[in-house]
Amino acid sequence: MTNVTPSTLGPDPLLQEVVGLTPAQKMRKRVFGHHGLIFGGIVFGLLVLVALFAPLLAPHDPYSQSLMARMQPPVFLDGSWEHPLGTDHLGRDYLSRLIYGARVSLLIGVVAALISGTIGTILGVCAGYFGGRVDAVVTFLINVRLAMPVVLVALAVVALFGGSLTVVICVLGFLLWDRFAVVMRSSTIQVRNRDYVTAASAIGASTPRIILSEIMPNILNNLIVVVTLEMAHAILLEAVLSFLGLGVQPPTPSWGLMVSEGKNMMLFEPWLVLIPGAVLFVLVLAINLLGDGLRDVTAPESRN
Repeated sequence: MTNVTPSTLGPDPLLQEVVGLTPAQKMRKRVFGHHGLIFGGIVFGLLVLVALFAPLLAPHDPYSQSLMARMQPPVFLDGSWEHPLGTDHLGRDYLSRLIYGARVSLLIGVVAALISGTIGTILGVCAGYFGGRVDAVVTFLINVRLAMPVVLVALAVVALFGGSLTVVICVLGFLLWDRFAVVMRSSTIQVRNRDYVTAASAIGASTPRIILSEIMPNILNNLIVVVTLEMAHAILLEAVLSFLGLGVQPPTPSWGLMVSEGKNMMLFEPWLVLIPGAVLFVLVLAINLLGDGLRDVTAPESRN
């Protein structure tokens, strides 16, 4: 009977493919093989470009009013190409306001996520790494924050200080840190007793260096997911506040404000609500897909 060995069968093409790839090639393969990440990244990137180049892309001034051209339908409802998405109740070009509204939504989402992410990450990492009384204090703060309804607190603060872009960003930034703290605390607890952390401590590395060099790189993928979730959450909350008249104030273009202004004509001209609502849905979907994809391709178990 003939003995069959791996050498007689020749090299396994799948094994050879995996072994022969460099880390950069493996990462590239994971990125381009993740359809959700590609879709979310393309859509989010396009919306960012639209926001950045809004003055060049908008066909009209988003603040310009013309009562003679009010309530014109979009081009797909027998409207004119002069106003491809029609005009609102004040004759303002809907496409131009939609383009400039992307700036407001993305600015609020990014800045609010940065503020809340900084607060929550610092608290969560400190609680998870030091434990003891630090963990007890941070856990108490998290419980206090979770006992406060976000929408009601945001409504109260905005009603007290007035609705403006700066107030909305600050309110959302200081209200959405709890999820960062919870996730970062649990992730830090999972990695603080790993061998590489113990080795770094044994050779005399300082606490800030251990946290920044050993712990943060290994919990970064969880942070990415929370950042994208809270960015989408902040954008939706801004739309809610603007819809209720306590967010971004007119005439500033805002997708939530556009939905609010069109709600009275929803039964007769539903596109006034459907168009900004659909764009808001696409942006939130793209951010969530992008975050899930980044988490998948940067997870430690997928790096091998």
